[in-house]
Amino acid sequence: MRTDVIVVAAGRGQRAGEGPPKQFRTIGGEMVLRRTLARFAGNPAIRYVLPVIHADDAVPCATAMAGIARIAAPVTGGATRQASVRAGLEALAADPPDLVLIHDAARPFASDELIARAVAAAAEHGAAVPALALTDTVKIVDRDGFSASGPDRAQLRTVQTPQSFRYDLILEAHRAAAGIDHLTDDAAVAEAAGHRVATFPGEVSNVKLTTAEDFVRAEREAALALADIRTATGFDVHAFGEGDHVMLGGIAIPHGFGLSGHSDADVVLHALTDALLGTIGAADIGHHFPPSDPEWKGASSDRFLAHAASLVRAAGGRIAHLDATVICEAPKVGPHREAMRTKIAEIAEIPLARVSVKATTSERLGFTGRREGIAALASATVRLPWTD
Repeated sequence: MRTDVIVVAAGRGQRAGEGPPKQFRTIGGEMVLRRTLARFAGNPAIRYVLPVIHADDAVPCATAMAGIARIAAPVTGGATRQASVRAGLEALAADPPDLVLIHDAARPFASDELIARAVAAAAEHGAAVPALALTDTVKIVDRDGFSASGPDRAQLRTVQTPQSFRYDLILEAHRAAAGIDHLTDDAAVAEAAGHRVATFPGEVSNVKLTTAEDFVRAEREAALALADIRTATGFDVHAFGEGDHVMLGGIAIPHGFGLSGHSDADVVLHALTDALLGTIGAADIGHHFPPSDPEWKGASSDRFLAHAASLVRAAGGRIAHLDATVICEAPKVGPHREAMRTKIAEIAEIPLARVSVKATTSERLGFTGRREGIAALASATVRLPWTD
Protein backbone atom coordinates (compact mmCIF):
# COMPACT_ATOMS: atom_id res chain seq x y z
CA MET A 1 0.00 0.00 0.00
CA ARG A 2 1.26 3.49 -0.81
CA THR A 3 2.33 5.06 2.46
CA ASP A 4 3.35 8.69 2.97
CA VAL A 5 4.59 10.41 6.12
CA ILE A 6 3.70 13.87 7.40
CA VAL A 7 6.41 15.27 9.68
CA VAL A 8 5.00 18.10 11.79
CA ALA A 9 7.76 20.69 12.20
CA ALA A 10 5.96 24.03 12.51
CA GLY A 11 6.17 24.45 16.30
CA ARG A 12 8.34 26.93 18.16
CA GLY A 13 9.45 24.59 20.97
CA GLN A 14 9.53 27.26 23.68
CA ARG A 15 9.94 24.75 26.52
CA ALA A 16 13.33 23.74 25.08
CA GLY A 17 14.87 27.01 26.25
CA GLU A 18 16.76 29.67 24.35
CA GLY A 19 17.83 29.02 20.79
CA PRO A 20 16.17 28.09 17.51
CA PRO A 21 13.05 25.89 17.41
CA LYS A 22 13.99 22.46 18.73
CA GLN A 23 13.58 20.71 15.37
CA PHE A 24 16.44 22.86 14.00
CA ARG A 25 18.84 22.21 16.88
CA THR A 26 21.49 19.53 16.61
CA ILE A 27 22.13 16.21 18.30
CA GLY A 28 25.47 14.59 17.68
CA GLY A 29 26.25 17.30 15.14
CA GLU A 30 23.12 16.60 13.06
CA MET A 31 19.94 18.65 12.93
CA VAL A 32 16.97 17.01 14.69
CA LEU A 33 14.66 17.51 11.70
CA ARG A 34 17.23 16.00 9.35
CA ARG A 35 17.51 12.92 11.57
CA THR A 36 13.73 12.53 11.57
CA LEU A 37 13.33 13.00 7.81
CA ALA A 38 16.16 10.58 7.07
CA ARG A 39 14.64 7.91 9.35
CA PHE A 40 11.46 7.77 7.29
CA ALA A 41 12.88 8.57 3.84
CA GLY A 42 15.33 5.69 4.22
CA ASN A 43 12.59 3.16 4.94
CA PRO A 44 11.54 1.17 1.83
CA ALA A 45 7.90 1.04 2.98
CA ILE A 46 7.58 4.83 2.66
CA ARG A 47 6.74 6.58 -0.60
CA TYR A 48 7.16 10.28 0.29
CA VAL A 49 7.93 12.30 3.41
CA LEU A 50 6.22 15.69 3.67
CA PRO A 51 7.54 18.29 6.16
CA VAL A 52 5.02 20.80 7.48
CA ILE A 53 6.88 23.90 8.63
CA HIS A 54 6.46 27.43 9.95
CA ALA A 55 6.44 30.18 7.32
CA ASP A 56 9.74 31.54 8.72
CA ASP A 57 11.63 28.24 8.50
CA ALA A 58 12.12 27.64 4.77
CA VAL A 59 15.90 28.11 4.94
CA PRO A 60 16.70 25.77 7.86
CA CYS A 61 14.24 23.23 6.46
CA ALA A 62 16.07 23.27 3.12
CA THR A 63 19.31 22.58 5.02
CA ALA A 64 17.67 19.68 6.84
CA MET A 65 16.34 18.20 3.57
CA ALA A 66 19.51 18.58 1.50
CA GLY A 67 20.58 15.36 -0.19
CA ILE A 68 17.76 13.21 1.22
CA ALA A 69 15.68 11.46 -1.43
CA ARG A 70 11.89 11.12 -1.39
CA ILE A 71 11.23 14.34 0.51
CA ALA A 72 8.26 16.30 -0.84
CA ALA A 73 8.32 20.09 -1.04
CA PRO A 74 7.44 21.39 2.44
CA VAL A 75 4.10 23.05 3.11
CA THR A 76 3.33 25.82 5.58
CA GLY A 77 1.51 24.80 8.74
CA GLY A 78 -1.10 26.60 10.80
CA ALA A 79 -1.36 28.20 14.23
CA THR A 80 -1.94 24.83 15.94
CA ARG A 81 -0.64 21.33 15.48
CA GLN A 82 -4.09 20.26 14.32
CA ALA A 83 -4.12 22.95 11.64
CA SER A 84 -0.61 21.97 10.54
CA VAL A 85 -1.54 18.30 10.17
CA ARG A 86 -4.60 19.22 8.14
CA ALA A 87 -2.44 21.39 5.86
CA GLY A 88 -0.20 18.39 5.27
CA LEU A 89 -3.13 16.08 4.60
CA GLU A 90 -4.66 18.51 2.12
CA ALA A 91 -1.30 18.83 0.33
CA LEU A 92 -1.29 15.06 -0.28
CA ALA A 93 -4.76 15.09 -1.84
CA ALA A 94 -3.52 15.66 -5.41
CA ASP A 95 -1.80 12.25 -5.35
CA PRO A 96 -3.23 10.59 -2.27
CA PRO A 97 -1.56 7.67 -0.51
CA ASP A 98 -3.44 4.68 0.84
CA LEU A 99 -1.96 5.13 4.30
CA VAL A 100 -0.41 8.09 6.10
CA LEU A 101 1.83 8.24 9.15
CA ILE A 102 1.81 11.48 11.17
CA HIS A 103 4.97 12.08 13.18
CA ASP A 104 6.47 14.78 15.38
CA ALA A 105 9.71 16.27 14.04
CA ALA A 106 11.06 16.27 17.60
CA ARG A 107 11.00 12.44 17.76
CA PRO A 108 14.14 11.61 15.74
CA PHE A 109 14.70 8.08 17.07
CA ALA A 110 11.83 6.04 15.59
CA SER A 111 13.16 2.66 14.46
CA ASP A 112 12.38 0.77 11.27
CA GLU A 113 10.59 -1.81 13.41
CA LEU A 114 8.31 0.85 14.87
CA ILE A 115 7.58 2.23 11.40
CA ALA A 116 6.73 -1.29 10.18
CA ARG A 117 4.32 -1.78 13.09
CA ALA A 118 2.67 1.57 12.33
CA VAL A 119 2.12 0.68 8.68
CA ALA A 120 0.76 -2.77 9.51
CA ALA A 121 -1.61 -1.40 12.17
CA ALA A 122 -3.02 1.26 9.84
CA ALA A 123 -3.58 -1.33 7.12
CA GLU A 124 -5.39 -3.62 9.53
CA HIS A 125 -7.38 -1.16 11.66
CA GLY A 126 -7.59 2.10 9.72
CA ALA A 127 -6.43 4.12 12.75
CA ALA A 128 -3.69 3.20 15.22
CA VAL A 129 -1.19 4.74 17.63
CA PRO A 130 2.00 3.48 19.33
CA ALA A 131 1.50 3.13 23.08
CA LEU A 132 3.59 2.31 26.14
CA ALA A 133 2.40 0.90 29.45
CA LEU A 134 3.05 3.11 32.48
CA THR A 135 5.82 2.05 34.83
CA ASP A 136 5.16 4.69 37.51
CA THR A 137 2.12 4.91 39.73
CA VAL A 138 -0.22 7.76 38.79
CA LYS A 139 -1.95 9.74 41.54
CA ILE A 140 -4.59 12.42 41.64
CA VAL A 141 -3.40 15.41 43.72
CA ASP A 142 -5.99 17.67 45.35
CA ARG A 143 -5.89 21.47 45.51
CA ASP A 144 -3.99 21.38 48.79
CA GLY A 145 -1.24 19.22 47.31
CA PHE A 146 -2.24 15.99 48.97
CA SER A 147 -2.24 12.69 47.14
CA ALA A 148 -5.52 10.92 46.54
CA SER A 149 -6.30 7.63 44.89
CA GLY A 150 -5.35 7.35 41.25
CA PRO A 151 -6.70 5.63 38.16
CA ASP A 152 -6.04 1.98 37.40
CA ARG A 153 -2.51 1.98 35.93
CA ALA A 154 -3.21 -1.23 34.00
CA GLN A 155 -5.58 0.67 31.72
CA LEU A 156 -3.32 3.67 31.13
CA ARG A 157 -0.87 4.19 28.29
CA THR A 158 1.39 6.96 27.07
CA VAL A 159 0.94 7.59 23.36
CA GLN A 160 3.66 8.40 20.85
CA THR A 161 4.00 9.07 17.14
CA PRO A 162 4.00 8.00 14.33
CA GLN A 163 0.25 7.70 14.52
CA SER A 164 -0.99 5.84 11.47
CA PHE A 165 -4.22 5.98 9.49
CA ARG A 166 -6.00 5.18 6.32
CA TYR A 167 -5.54 8.43 4.44
CA ASP A 168 -9.17 9.03 3.51
CA LEU A 169 -10.28 8.31 7.10
CA ILE A 170 -8.00 10.83 8.80
CA LEU A 171 -8.45 13.49 6.10
CA GLU A 172 -12.23 13.47 6.55
CA ALA A 173 -11.84 13.39 10.33
CA HIS A 174 -9.61 16.48 10.24
CA ARG A 175 -12.01 18.30 7.93
CA ALA A 176 -14.87 17.50 10.30
CA ALA A 177 -12.83 18.70 13.30
CA ALA A 178 -12.05 22.13 11.83
CA GLY A 179 -12.76 24.69 14.53
CA ILE A 180 -12.42 22.22 17.42
CA ASP A 181 -9.33 23.30 19.32
CA HIS A 182 -9.12 20.87 22.27
CA LEU A 183 -8.00 17.77 20.37
CA THR A 184 -4.41 17.05 21.40
CA ASP A 185 -3.40 14.47 18.79
CA ASP A 186 -4.59 12.81 15.61
CA ALA A 187 -6.01 9.85 17.50
CA ALA A 188 -8.36 12.29 19.27
CA VAL A 189 -9.35 13.72 15.89
CA ALA A 190 -10.20 10.24 14.61
CA GLU A 191 -12.11 9.40 17.79
CA ALA A 192 -14.10 12.65 17.54
CA ALA A 193 -15.22 11.49 14.10
CA GLY A 194 -16.46 8.22 15.57
CA HIS A 195 -13.56 5.92 14.68
CA ARG A 196 -12.03 3.39 17.02
CA VAL A 197 -8.26 3.75 17.35
CA ALA A 198 -6.13 0.64 17.87
CA THR A 199 -2.80 0.58 19.68
CA PHE A 200 0.46 -1.13 18.83
CA PRO A 201 3.71 -1.36 20.83
CA GLY A 202 5.69 1.87 21.03
CA GLU A 203 9.36 2.22 21.94
CA VAL A 204 10.95 3.66 25.05
CA SER A 205 13.76 5.05 22.87
CA ASN A 206 11.25 6.95 20.71
CA VAL A 207 11.41 9.97 23.00
CA LYS A 208 10.07 13.42 22.18
CA LEU A 209 12.60 16.22 22.69
CA THR A 210 10.76 18.86 24.70
CA THR A 211 13.00 20.41 27.36
CA ALA A 212 16.64 21.45 27.53
CA GLU A 213 17.28 18.39 29.70
CA ASP A 214 15.94 16.17 26.92
CA PHE A 215 18.62 17.51 24.60
CA VAL A 216 21.36 16.85 27.16
CA ARG A 217 20.23 13.23 27.47
CA ALA A 218 19.92 12.87 23.70
CA GLU A 219 23.46 14.18 23.18
CA ARG A 220 24.71 11.62 25.69
CA GLU A 221 22.86 8.83 23.90
CA ALA A 222 24.18 9.98 20.52
CA ALA A 223 27.74 9.89 21.86
CA LEU A 224 27.25 6.39 23.26
CA ALA A 225 25.87 5.21 19.92
CA LEU A 226 29.13 6.32 18.25
CA ALA A 227 31.44 4.54 20.65
CA ASP A 228 33.99 3.37 18.06
CA ILE A 229 36.53 6.23 18.09
CA ARG A 230 39.19 5.98 15.40
CA THR A 231 42.19 8.10 14.49
CA ALA A 232 44.24 7.85 11.30
CA THR A 233 46.99 9.89 9.68
CA GLY A 234 47.84 11.14 6.22
CA PHE A 235 50.95 12.54 4.55
CA ASP A 236 51.53 14.27 1.23
CA VAL A 237 54.33 16.11 -0.52
CA HIS A 238 54.59 18.03 -3.80
CA ALA A 239 57.55 19.69 -5.46
CA PHE A 240 57.57 23.30 -6.57
CA GLY A 241 57.12 23.99 -10.28
CA GLU A 242 56.09 26.83 -12.50
CA GLY A 243 53.30 29.08 -11.31
CA ASP A 244 52.40 32.13 -9.27
CA HIS A 245 50.47 30.53 -6.38
CA VAL A 246 50.10 27.37 -4.35
CA MET A 247 46.88 25.72 -3.20
CA LEU A 248 46.91 24.95 0.53
CA GLY A 249 43.79 23.90 2.41
CA GLY A 250 41.63 24.95 -0.50
CA ILE A 251 43.05 28.49 -0.51
CA ALA A 252 45.12 30.00 -3.34
CA ILE A 253 48.20 31.60 -1.75
CA PRO A 254 50.40 33.88 -3.91
CA HIS A 255 53.94 32.54 -4.31
CA GLY A 256 56.81 32.64 -6.75
CA PHE A 257 56.21 29.01 -7.68
CA GLY A 258 53.33 26.61 -8.06
CA LEU A 259 53.13 23.00 -6.91
CA SER A 260 53.55 20.13 -9.36
CA GLY A 261 50.92 17.41 -9.35
CA HIS A 262 48.22 15.70 -11.36
CA SER A 263 45.45 17.59 -9.57
CA ASP A 264 45.90 21.05 -8.04
CA ALA A 265 48.59 19.52 -5.73
CA ASP A 266 46.97 20.75 -2.51
CA VAL A 267 49.10 18.85 0.00
CA VAL A 268 46.88 19.80 2.94
CA LEU A 269 43.63 18.49 1.43
CA HIS A 270 45.41 15.40 0.10
CA ALA A 271 46.82 14.54 3.54
CA LEU A 272 43.44 15.15 5.20
CA THR A 273 41.72 12.98 2.59
CA ASP A 274 44.07 10.08 3.29
CA ALA A 275 43.59 10.52 7.04
CA LEU A 276 39.79 10.33 6.72
CA LEU A 277 39.95 7.34 4.39
CA GLY A 278 42.20 5.63 6.92
CA THR A 279 39.64 5.90 9.71
CA ILE A 280 37.21 3.69 7.78
CA GLY A 281 39.79 1.42 6.13
CA ALA A 282 38.95 2.76 2.67
CA ALA A 283 42.43 2.56 1.04
CA ASP A 284 44.03 5.85 -0.01
CA ILE A 285 43.51 8.85 -2.26
CA GLY A 286 45.25 7.19 -5.21
CA HIS A 287 42.80 4.29 -5.05
CA HIS A 288 39.78 6.59 -5.31
CA PHE A 289 41.32 9.18 -7.66
CA PRO A 290 44.07 7.50 -9.72
CA PRO A 291 46.65 9.96 -11.09
CA SER A 292 46.57 7.94 -14.31
CA ASP A 293 42.93 8.97 -14.86
CA PRO A 294 42.72 12.15 -16.99
CA GLU A 295 39.46 13.10 -15.21
CA TRP A 296 41.49 14.28 -12.22
CA LYS A 297 44.10 16.28 -14.14
CA GLY A 298 44.07 19.74 -12.59
CA ALA A 299 41.06 18.83 -10.43
CA SER A 300 40.26 20.85 -7.35
CA SER A 301 41.22 18.81 -4.30
CA ASP A 302 38.11 19.85 -2.37
CA ARG A 303 36.35 17.10 -4.34
CA PHE A 304 38.70 14.53 -2.79
CA LEU A 305 38.14 15.66 0.79
CA ALA A 306 34.38 15.97 0.29
CA HIS A 307 34.30 12.41 -1.06
CA ALA A 308 36.18 11.04 1.94
CA ALA A 309 33.89 12.91 4.34
CA SER A 310 30.84 11.52 2.57
CA LEU A 311 32.18 7.98 2.95
CA VAL A 312 32.53 8.52 6.70
CA ARG A 313 28.93 9.75 6.90
CA ALA A 314 27.74 6.83 4.76
CA ALA A 315 29.32 4.50 7.32
CA GLY A 316 27.18 6.16 9.99
CA GLY A 317 30.14 8.11 11.32
CA ARG A 318 30.78 11.62 12.54
CA ILE A 319 33.98 13.58 12.00
CA ALA A 320 35.18 14.68 15.45
CA HIS A 321 38.36 16.53 14.44
CA LEU A 322 40.67 17.28 11.52
CA ASP A 323 44.24 18.46 12.09
CA ALA A 324 46.85 19.45 9.50
CA THR A 325 50.46 20.58 9.78
CA VAL A 326 52.10 22.30 6.82
CA ILE A 327 55.90 21.91 6.50
CA CYS A 328 57.66 24.52 4.38
CA GLU A 329 60.02 27.50 4.48
CA ALA A 330 57.71 29.60 2.31
CA PRO A 331 55.07 30.81 1.76
CA LYS A 332 54.00 31.94 5.21
CA VAL A 333 50.91 30.00 6.29
CA GLY A 334 49.96 32.12 9.33
CA PRO A 335 48.18 34.92 7.43
CA HIS A 336 45.99 32.32 5.67
CA ARG A 337 45.39 29.92 8.55
CA GLU A 338 41.81 30.99 9.38
CA ALA A 339 40.77 31.02 5.73
CA MET A 340 42.13 27.48 5.39
CA ARG A 341 40.29 26.31 8.52
CA THR A 342 37.06 27.84 7.25
CA LYS A 343 37.43 26.20 3.84
CA ILE A 344 38.25 22.77 5.28
CA ALA A 345 35.26 22.96 7.64
CA GLU A 346 33.03 23.90 4.70
CA ILE A 347 34.27 21.04 2.52
CA ALA A 348 34.00 18.42 5.27
CA GLU A 349 30.68 19.87 6.53
CA ILE A 350 31.81 20.14 10.13
CA PRO A 351 31.98 23.06 12.61
CA LEU A 352 35.00 25.33 12.38
CA ALA A 353 35.98 24.45 15.94
CA ARG A 354 36.68 20.89 14.78
CA VAL A 355 39.45 21.96 12.37
CA SER A 356 43.05 22.81 13.24
CA VAL A 357 45.78 24.05 10.88
CA LYS A 358 49.39 24.52 11.97
CA ALA A 359 52.65 25.26 10.19
CA THR A 360 56.33 24.67 10.82
CA THR A 361 59.64 24.68 9.00
CA SER A 362 62.21 21.90 8.83
CA GLU A 363 64.96 24.27 10.04
CA ARG A 364 66.39 24.41 6.51
CA LEU A 365 66.96 20.66 6.48
CA GLY A 366 65.83 18.33 3.73
CA PHE A 367 63.89 19.14 0.58
CA THR A 368 61.51 21.52 2.36
CA GLY A 369 64.48 23.28 3.94
CA ARG A 370 66.01 23.69 0.52
CA ARG A 371 62.68 25.19 -0.67
CA GLU A 372 62.15 22.41 -3.18
CA GLY A 373 58.55 21.71 -2.16
CA ILE A 374 55.90 21.52 0.56
CA ALA A 375 54.80 18.64 2.77
CA ALA A 376 51.76 18.18 5.00
CA LEU A 377 50.92 15.84 7.85
CA ALA A 378 47.31 15.28 8.86
CA SER A 379 45.26 13.36 11.36
CA ALA A 380 41.54 12.66 11.49
CA THR A 381 39.43 11.51 14.41
CA VAL A 382 35.98 10.07 13.74
CA ARG A 383 33.24 8.43 15.79
CA LEU A 384 31.55 5.37 14.29
CA PRO A 385 28.82 2.99 15.42
CA TRP A 386 30.35 0.09 17.31
CA THR A 387 30.46 -3.15 15.34
CA ASP A 388 32.17 -6.42 16.24
